[in-house]
Amino acid sequence: MALFLLVVIIAMVLGIIGFVVQGLLYLLVIGCVLLLLDLAWIGSRWSRSHRRRVR
Repeated sequence: MALFLLVVIIAMVLGIIGFVVQGLLYLLVIGCVLLLLDLAWIGSRWSRSHRRRVR
């Protein structure tokens, strides 16, 4: 969970820098992609841990 929060913070910082600085729009794109990938990763981990075990 700490890794998830760290990646979300990094994505937010890259997005803010990319939005504020004129020539660095690619950082905004990288931040958005990183955030989406991180959310997909945590979603897949969460869904795998909540499956019922059949005995």
